[in-house]
Amino acid sequence: MYKALIIDDEKPVQIAIQKLGNWNYYGIEPPQLAANGKDALQAMREFHPDIVFVDMNMPVMDGVSFLQAASGEFPDSQYIVVSGYDQFSYAQQALHYGACEYLLKPVEEEALNGAIEKAILRLDPDASFQESKEAPQREISPDEAVSIIKDYIDSNYCQNIKITMFSEKYFFSTEYLTRLFRNKYGFTIYEYVLKLRMERAKELLADEDNKIIDIAERLGYTDNHYFSKAFRTCFNITPSQYRKDFLEKKKQ
Repeated sequence: MYKALIIDDEKPVQIAIQKLGNWNYYGIEPPQLAANGKDALQAMREFHPDIVFVDMNMPVMDGVSFLQAASGEFPDSQYIVVSGYDQFSYAQQALHYGACEYLLKPVEEEALNGAIEKAILRLDPDASFQESKEAPQREISPDEAVSIIKDYIDSNYCQNIKITMFSEKYFFSTEYLTRLFRNKYGFTIYEYVLKLRMERAKELLADEDNKIIDIAERLGYTDNHYFSKAFRTCFNITPSQYRKDFLEKKKQ
């Protein structure tokens, strides 16, 4: 079987690649892990991986320095760059040192497995692949994860929502999920939660029987002052003044 090494200092990225890669199908052993280029070089000397996934921005030894050293010492290994930076200079340097593919974070299942197949065909142009007897569990894509997160927030925005809830469940870092969510919906996750809470606050304030302190609690705020500050930040008016203006307009 082929051997693989994942080099990335972010644990969620390591986990995502581990879970999204169809290792059995391509005849690859479960990947080994390293957090920086220096440790990765030592690991390569110990078990000689056929396929290496490389992050470009790492501590101790970055991706470019690693590729420069590793490609000279292990020219037969196939290198797949997995980077959070869509920069031509990075891609150019990666290709210069023999990388066979340049993937952007967050890693997507189809692109990842396409890169794996490309690497294996470079190692063995006559390679053939067989499905594992046990069908792999389907993993959700980053886009699907973001849609699920939105649906959850729509129904639970009054709860104490933390992004780590989602990053730990779907194995993507909080930064990636935040960026994806903003790109798709125009808000960060926290901004979207705040938007829903404040829209609901306006509806509740329209009924003068609802005490402002009770509204704050219903919307997930344990501190009425914090709720009032959030409302004022969003609408440039206090909750009490908003209610007063709304009721006056209603009478007209």
